[in-house]
Amino acid sequence: MQIEQLKNIDNTVLKAFKKLIPQLIDRNSYPSREELQEILQAGNTFLFIARENDEILGTLSLVVYKIPTGKKAWIEDVVVDENARGKGVAASLVYHALKVAREKGIEKVDLTSTPARVAANRLYQKLGFRKRETNVYRFTF
Repeated sequence: MQIEQLKNIDNTVLKAFKKLIPQLIDRNSYPSREELQEILQAGNTFLFIARENDEILGTLSLVVYKIPTGKKAWIEDVVVDENARGKGVAASLVYHALKVAREKGIEKVDLTSTPARVAANRLYQKLGFRKRETNVYRFTF
């Protein structure tokens, strides 16, 4: 398995996101070529994919930003195809994202995961993430 940073969006990538994103958000919605291209061009979001034998098994987004309190990073949208789960794909994606974050001078990386995703929460703790006592709020337009 190889972890790589997406540099361009081809039909294989589009097909993978069409399959993967609904497995994450539980609705049949996924980003278009233009939306993915916009993410790549933003410069502060890195899309990583796990690939094996020309098949994309999973994806992860790393968002890096600078604010007055320092450089920060979030891991978002970690999803592994249901047929590839339990094979270390998510762990490989997370380790790769952490390596990139460290290379960019980030000292702390955050992520969120709903409590219902028991296996994902167990994995993140196994990888060294610690649960924070905080409230996460969302405003929806």
